[in-house]
Amino acid sequence: MRTFLLCISALAAFGQVKPSLMEDAGKENLPSQKLGVDDLIAVSVYDAPELTRTLRVEEDGTIHLPLLKDGVKASGMFARQLEASIAAALKSEQILVDPFVKVTVVEYHSRPISVMGAVHKPVTFQSVGKVTLLDALARAEGLTNDAGTEVLITRGGLVERLSVKKLMKDADPSLNYELHGGEEIRVPEAGKIFVVGNVKKPGAFPVRDVNDNSVLRMVALSEGLLPFAAKEAYIYRRDEKGAKQEIPVALEKIMQRKSPDVTLETDDVFYVPDNKTRRTTFTVIDRITAFGSATASGLLIWH
Repeated sequence: MRTFLLCISALAAFGQVKPSLMEDAGKENLPSQKLGVDDLIAVSVYDAPELTRTLRVEEDGTIHLPLLKDGVKASGMFARQLEASIAAALKSEQILVDPFVKVTVVEYHSRPISVMGAVHKPVTFQSVGKVTLLDALARAEGLTNDAGTEVLITRGGLVERLSVKKLMKDADPSLNYELHGGEEIRVPEAGKIFVVGNVKKPGAFPVRDVNDNSVLRMVALSEGLLPFAAKEAYIYRRDEKGAKQEIPVALEKIMQRKSPDVTLETDDVFYVPDNKTRRTTFTVIDRITAFGSATASGLLIWH
């Protein structure tokens, strides 16, 4: 038994049990992914402190260690592949006979994902491990009330449009893409329809569904018509050349279901005019009624 222990001690002394001696050299604290430009790594070479240091992958995709004439390719490689490349370079240039190298990823900087637009907190972060589209939107703290109906993903120079309804409400798993870095996610604000004039709550209302932007819906969103709204309203719309069009709408007939509803488009201005004749008539009648009431009660005072 004593002879066996002596043999083990001798092997350790001659460097034959190297893996156990490198346990404290550092372990990967980030998920294993291919390295890219600007990623930060820690290189540990056993029994060679002059080669143990922190390095950043340079613009040409290489790292440079002291004593090595040429850089070692790092971009596109996993950490373990880079370990083998560094060891081979040290051995081929006769710097070390049997080098034992450990590469630890400290920070990823080559896989940015940007989320912007109608989100609560626009953010850019690194794709580390598995990241999905919903993960990215969650990091941006979700969509705002001004968010439109689409999410735009730009990657590889191509833009893809995804339906917010299918992604968020219908939970379509095929749209919850896995992201690998380099993607730009943009959530455009919803287009708006502007309602003005004789309605209870004028304002700009976001277009949530392009198939449900009718006159009746806009009247409902503006909390109904005021008492002196005209029978006819108008839609103001810009054509392709930018010229303004005025489109009359039979508002009273639509409200009475005697005429089909009219669909509005994004950026339309829906104007409900005041019925001046009706207002004047009502004012006269109101004054006559008030006059009659005052006379009947004996409160009329002649001067």
